[in-house]
Amino acid sequence: MSDLIKEVEKEFLEKESKHPDFKAGDTVNIHVKIKEGNKERIQQFQGTVIQRRHTNTNGETFTVRKISNGVGVERIFPILSPSIDKIEIIRKGHVRRARLFYLRGKQGKAAKVKEKI
Repeated sequence: MSDLIKEVEKEFLEKESKHPDFKAGDTVNIHVKIKEGNKERIQQFQGTVIQRRHTNTNGETFTVRKISNGVGVERIFPILSPSIDKIEIIRKGHVRRARLFYLRGKQGKAAKVKEKI
């Protein structure tokens, strides 16, 4: 039984290591595989990471928020999802919280996160 657990942990670490290390406040660009009929394409979703939940587990997820045509759009991605092709970090953010829900009530320049230098 312990061999099975070690095998699953090894597989989890391999999948997790292919993604860069990011946290709340970072601006990321996620390449997501979209399947339409029998065709498959890659769509990019760029936004600010609001939170990461259940870190270092198989059920880890992260929430990304972007403003599209003046409307806030949030998307929750499982970190081990096969639909995620790759994750790029655009900017590192400097925040003092792990969950940035206060960004939901902000608009424009007030909704920006300071960049880490």
